Amino acid sequence: MIKIQAESNVPTEYGTFRMIALSENENDWMPHMAIVAEKTDFSKPVNVRFHSECITGEVFHSKKCECGQQLDAAMKYIHENGGVIIYLRQEGRNIGIINKLKAYSLQEKGFDTVEANLKLGLPADDRNFGEAIEILNLLGIKDINLLTNNPEKVKYVQESNIHLNSRVPLQIPANEISRGYLQTKKDYFGHLLDDNDK
Repeated sequence: MIKIQAESNVPTEYGTFRMIALSENENDWMPHMAIVAEKTDFSKPVNVRFHSECITGEVFHSKKCECGQQLDAAMKYIHENGGVIIYLRQEGRNIGIINKLKAYSLQEKGFDTVEANLKLGLPADDRNFGEAIEILNLLGIKDINLLTNNPEKVKYVQESNIHLNSRVPLQIPANEISRGYLQTKKDYFGHLLDDNDK
């Protein structure tokens, strides 16, 4: 069972958030996080973002993906409108940073993100959003507006006891390097993206 292990207010460049560490074990060095905006009204549909860890995009500002920019945009939106980011420790679609870098190396040889994972004998996407649902239940959130372009996340909510009030797009314009990555997201995973050449 996931439990709240620690929490504190943390001031950021987007505003102050209540950051909550959640895991089964209090000694877990990599717990999931719930990042709660100060003015969140839990009596109304709560704006929620399920965000999987991406050290390359968030910390090192990689141009191969839009993950860091999505996290920034989500923090800004949720600070302004209230809500919660569920930060899941699922690096590289849950294959880990070592395998992610191996996949990047294959991408340099012409494979797309899905082909690279499959060539390594890994799933195209091994993420599980069940723990995000568990965290929402733990926080007492029953009705949400989900910030996502990913139909798989929508499906997880629709098949849970959480009511999906609406989907809020969170699209980041493509750059010259991320364009192919975003196209693969759209073509292979069915992500709800507009033409990323715009």
